[in-house]
This record gives sequence, structure tokens and C-alpha cells, in this order.
Amino acid sequence: MKLSVIMPVYNEVKAVETIINKVKEVPVDKEIIVVDDFSTDGTREKLSLIPGIKLLFHPKNMGKGAAIRTGIREAKGDIVVIQDADLEYDPWDYLKLVRPFQDQKVCVVYGSRFKGKGDFLFLSKLANRFLSILTNILFGKVSDMETCYKLVRREIFLGLNLTANRFEIEPEITAKLLRKKVKIVEVPIKYQARKIGKKIGVKDGIAACYYLFKWYLR
Repeated sequence: MKLSVIMPVYNEVKAVETIINKVKEVPVDKEIIVVDDFSTDGTREKLSLIPGIKLLFHPKNMGKGAAIRTGIREAKGDIVVIQDADLEYDPWDYLKLVRPFQDQKVCVVYGSRFKGKGDFLFLSKLANRFLSILTNILFGKVSDMETCYKLVRREIFLGLNLTANRFEIEPEITAKLLRKKVKIVEVPIKYQARKIGKKIGVKDGIAACYYLFKWYLR
């Protein structure tokens, strides 16, 4: 069982080599697909020097969702996982996240920060809780809709026909999975929010609510 690690990257020159090395250390059969979303801080140049990855470049900044969609199209593994490049998630959690897939009936596994050791910023925790509750009301039960660690069998991912370009990719994935009645298995994971850097803002939260209702009405 091979894991395709999709890593969308934008202006992470200080962290990107560290997170790639952490992913490489995890003893699972995997490919690492890094999609640089037109970084301007030297990340692209640094990535070009890192061996053992499949590196893709966007010709302009298109957003996290677009980078994920690019990576999924190139994936060859049995299972796809999204890996942010900001060091908030621990790739060693892959070991317990892939375990449920030994059951062929399992198609999707989410790493839940709320069921595990999640160290959130206060406002971020409130926003994530609210979006997860809204998802439960509209679609079905999931404790951490916005988690980065969404592991999905590749054929299921491709069948979602994702369209989002920005952070709304997270609610789109979950909404479409639950609308298809795909069971989401949740596994506790570690999480350490960084205090500075790119974070989901108010506009992104409002957009997530909008898209949840949009896919509900569809």
C-alpha cells in the first residue's frame, strides 16, 4: 500500500526542507509530490535542490486548493494524504493513520486534532469548532472538518471532481465525501499551531460557510 503525500507550498523557505525531511523519515512506502504555488521568497530555488521529491511549479499563484488538485492528478499511490509545509502537523502520525486502510472497506481516514493532542490558537480553535459543528448539521458527523490530514483512497479523491482554488478546498472535500455517504474514520493526531505565518482569516472562514451551504443545496 503506497502513500502519495501531496504538499502544497507557498513562501515557506524556512520550513520546507525540514518538513520534507520529516516526511522522508517516516517508514512507509510513499511518494512526495511538492507543488510550489509560485513562491517569491526563495522557496522555489530551495526546493530545486532537494532530492527524492516530485516537484511541480505553478506559473502563477493559484491557491492551496489549486495546488492540491494539481498534486492529486499526479499521484500514483493507493492513498493520498495532504501535508501542509508549516510544521504544525507531525508526519509520524502517518503510521497510525494508514493502519485502518488494512480493512479494504475503509476509504477515508481523517486525523482529528480535537480527539488528539491539538494545541490551537484560541480564535482558530473556535473557528474550527464552529465549522465542524456546521458540517455536522448539514452533512454528517466529523469532529475536525478543517484538518489537513485527510487520507483518501486515490480513486475516491479523483471521483470528487474538486473545483476549489483556495482554503475552501477543505469543506469541499468533506462535504462531497459525506454527500456520497462515504464513512470517515477519525484517528487522534498531534497538532502544534504556529504563532506567526499564514493563517486562515475571517474571509476564509466566511467562504468556508458559504461553500458548505452551497454544496448542501446542491
